[in-house]
This record gives sequence, structure tokens and C-alpha cells, in this order.
Amino acid sequence: MSSTNSLKAYLADHPRMIGALFTILMLLSQAGTVAAGGVQAQPGP
Repeated sequence: MSSTNSLKAYLADHPRMIGALFTILMLLSQAGTVAAGGVQAQPGP
């Protein structure tokens, strides 16, 4: 639980990092969706 408390304390001291972390997570989730959508299966010979 110490790491959770230290993360909360860090974000409380640096509120702009909340927005940066949110943006990074959104970009990563979109990149995963694009990567998964770009794959096409070619069934059979």
C-alpha cells in the first residue's frame, strides 16, 4: 500500500501529471485498437 500512497502524494504535488498520464493511457489504448484492426486474416490457401 505504500506505493499507492506515494503515487497519490506525487499526483497531489504535481496535478499536471494527472492529465499527462490520462493522455498517455488514451493514446496507448487507441494504438492497440488500430494495431488490432489493421490485421487481416486470410483463410485457406
